[in-house]
Amino acid sequence: MGTDTVLCARGVCRSFPGVDEDLVVLDGADLEVHRGEVVGIVGASGVGKSTLLHVLGSLDRPNHGEIEVGGFALDGLRGRALDSMRSRVLGFVFQFHFLLPDFNALENVMMPMLVAGKPTLEAQRVAQDWLDRVGLTERSTHRPGELSGGEQQRVAVARALVNNPAVVLADEPTGNLDQDTGDGVLRLIRELADRDAQTFVVVTHKQDFVRFADRMLELSQGRLRPLNGTT
Repeated sequence: MGTDTVLCARGVCRSFPGVDEDLVVLDGADLEVHRGEVVGIVGASGVGKSTLLHVLGSLDRPNHGEIEVGGFALDGLRGRALDSMRSRVLGFVFQFHFLLPDFNALENVMMPMLVAGKPTLEAQRVAQDWLDRVGLTERSTHRPGELSGGEQQRVAVARALVNNPAVVLADEPTGNLDQDTGDGVLRLIRELADRDAQTFVVVTHKQDFVRFADRMLELSQGRLRPLNGTT
């Protein structure tokens, strides 16, 4: 990988057993993402966008191909080593925020650091800093049920970033939000990329995400290509 490349995938293939023949979802997909980029990935429903993100994030394994994230080759890691790498270099944001309902915003953001074995006081300090940065300073003691949908997703973004990952993978992060609230989350992603050189790969069904992205790619027939009209 280049010095500013944080994610590189080469020839990634993923298929699933079918009744008569295998279902090919990824068929030689290539992707290179650089530090501070916001890359949007679109494609028809069912084309395999979530599968791609799961493979890139080591939540699923490809049948063939090579993936490097933050300098780590995923195919060389298993078990606890893979879990440790994932917690250090990857952050995840999903359509459904998956916040723990019995814990407040601060505690939810702290969780990845506590799982990684960081001291509680350090986790509190860093988590509060991230809540400040995503505009939720006054909401840290509120539980998810006391937050709006947009606020909950901002907590999820802060949680994804608390371990300072090389790249955040976001799967339809605004799919459960109205247009205005969703745009607020996307503006936050753009701001974090511009201000902190944070890297995002965002799977979305919204082609107007081009307003927030540095590049837009389309997943079609198992491969990634520049979206028509973008570079």
